[in-house]
Amino acid sequence: MIKVEHLSKTFGELSVLKDVTTEIKKGEVISIIGPSGTGKSTFLRCLNLLERPSGGKIWIDEADILDPKTDINLIRQKMGMVFQNFNLFEHLTVMDNLTLGPIKLLKKSREEAEKRAMELLLQVGLAAKYNAFPEELSGGQKQRVAIARCLSMNPEIILFDEPTSALDPTMVSEVLGVIRRLAQDGMTMAIVTHEMNFAKDVSSRILFMNEGIIYEEGTPEQIFEHPKKEKTRAFIHQIRNFQYHIENNAFDFYAMNAEILKFCEKNFFPIKKTRNIGLIIEEILQLCLNNEKAAERNDILKKTNGMEVMILYSEKDSETEIVFSADQSFQNICYKTEDDDGLSMMIIEGLTESINESVTDNRVVMRLKLKEN
Repeated sequence: MIKVEHLSKTFGELSVLKDVTTEIKKGEVISIIGPSGTGKSTFLRCLNLLERPSGGKIWIDEADILDPKTDINLIRQKMGMVFQNFNLFEHLTVMDNLTLGPIKLLKKSREEAEKRAMELLLQVGLAAKYNAFPEELSGGQKQRVAIARCLSMNPEIILFDEPTSALDPTMVSEVLGVIRRLAQDGMTMAIVTHEMNFAKDVSSRILFMNEGIIYEEGTPEQIFEHPKKEKTRAFIHQIRNFQYHIENNAFDFYAMNAEILKFCEKNFFPIKKTRNIGLIIEEILQLCLNNEKAAERNDILKKTNGMEVMILYSEKDSETEIVFSADQSFQNICYKTEDDDGLSMMIIEGLTESINESVTDNRVVMRLKLKEN
């Protein structure tokens, strides 16, 4: 139903959407997730031309909506939008909010419009509020009225722009319940949301937006359980990260330790956990850089992109990983000399749940999952 090719949008010098290409098929429920400021809401607003794109193409039911000859008002009747701040007419009753559009634009009789409005209010659980004004409703009730008003225009597609962001947490579930029912009924929807569990449960497909592009997309299982890209993984797991770049084996070890300590304190890590992180990193670097191949490896660091040391902490799972990345010639990253008594690896293995190595784009990546107890 919707096809987008190379969509871009700039505001002055600011590029909000850079190169967005995707399709939304009839009956799909697409959740659009990602950090704030990455163009999610702008993308929705471009789909119904509340924002005029700077470049690219958009087709709705095979109609090029950027073609001056296209009747955009006719297209908009196919596509409803629900905003985060409700946008109800405060001076009109709930019934009048629902009947204004059908009477004025769809040319329905008042009797026909009111009959349909009452059916929709029953559907969203607010039939008793038909004569109330918006100021008499809770936030959750206002949003349900906004959804009913959108449905009163018989749209084929509904765009939801963070429909629960302005609500008290106790009211979120009542709105999400209505959207779930619409999904079950086969309504085509695109939903910008920060409700990750809801997106995982209701969506056909997830678009993860970052830096003005669709950074990764896939099924809910792919995105939430097996994300392919590091930024997606960091967002899904609410990962806080520390990163330190080592250019050669003469780096300032004490400066790195001070930054690690600052990161651990910022995230309220217990003293024991902070000490264990420091010990693992120290032992790994000892095995990597201070052994019989130290000079050879130092040359490799200088010629390649050096070594990255990262600490990744997932608030969602309360898990901590220590990650090392270096040129693939470092595999195995922990180089074991003939004189090594194995004590370093015993210390490392005693403090970690798992150790995994992989090679991607000519870089070897070693992940160590920290024991949390």
